[in-house]
Amino acid sequence: MFHGAIVATVTPFRNGKLDRSALRKLVKFQIDSGTDGIVPCGTTGESATLSFDEHERVIDTVLQAAGGRVPVIAGTGSNNTKEAIAFTRYAKRAGASAALVITPYYNKPTQDGLCRHFRAVAESADIPIILYNVPGRTGVNMTAHTVALLAEVPNIVGVKEASGNLSQVCDIIRMTPRKFCVLSGEDTLFFPMMALGAKGVISVTSNVAPRLMAELYDTYVIGEISRARDIHYQLWPLFQGLFLETNPIPAKTALAMMKMIREEFRLPLSPMADANRKALAKILSDMRLS
Repeated sequence: MFHGAIVATVTPFRNGKLDRSALRKLVKFQIDSGTDGIVPCGTTGESATLSFDEHERVIDTVLQAAGGRVPVIAGTGSNNTKEAIAFTRYAKRAGASAALVITPYYNKPTQDGLCRHFRAVAESADIPIILYNVPGRTGVNMTAHTVALLAEVPNIVGVKEASGNLSQVCDIIRMTPRKFCVLSGEDTLFFPMMALGAKGVISVTSNVAPRLMAELYDTYVIGEISRARDIHYQLWPLFQGLFLETNPIPAKTALAMMKMIREEFRLPLSPMADANRKALAKILSDMRLS
């Protein structure tokens, strides 16, 4: 159902407020560059710092700017199940193609708790649900067995898998139906995971280099594996540079260097350290992205 190089877009701010004009320009940049889908209000979009009203306005802005040209998968997760349900219902009303729902963070639920949480969200709104497993952020890993159980829910259609564990990726793909959509949640594993059967990536790097990320996917699926591998290694320094500090600090810094957004974060995120900023600037310059 969902495939390719999908961007987890940043949320631009100006003087503490949403910069909707910059967000619309980012969406245009992505679509013009061949991006296969857009995820607003994910981790990269600083969703944890958005108010309810801002969350809804970001989703609306992206949907309006995309104009139906690519799928919009709205981030609707929370560590509060009722809040996740409210966001997911809003995404459905707004016209999103799907909802991306993260495993609850901080609470550290059991696998049974995860199943109950995701079933409750899925049953609350008739919209495709993509699970999001990122234990490095949330403190809990959703096992392949749990993903397989949830894949039985009719509108749970895929998972963004960011555990970094390729054995777990293999188990998920082996244990779920062929139509179930496994997407890489780590840019460094985009190419390796496609070799295992993943259908694409939800990407931080696509914010900065959308054309190359789309090309990596496109060349792989038409069988030009050697060319796809070359692009993977061409992107490797950027993969590393965009995680010199906590995401999305480097991604927003890079976009500011590219004159696309204002370099502005919400606390507790803060500007990059000088040494990391210089390293990132060199990577962008070497790749002719700035």
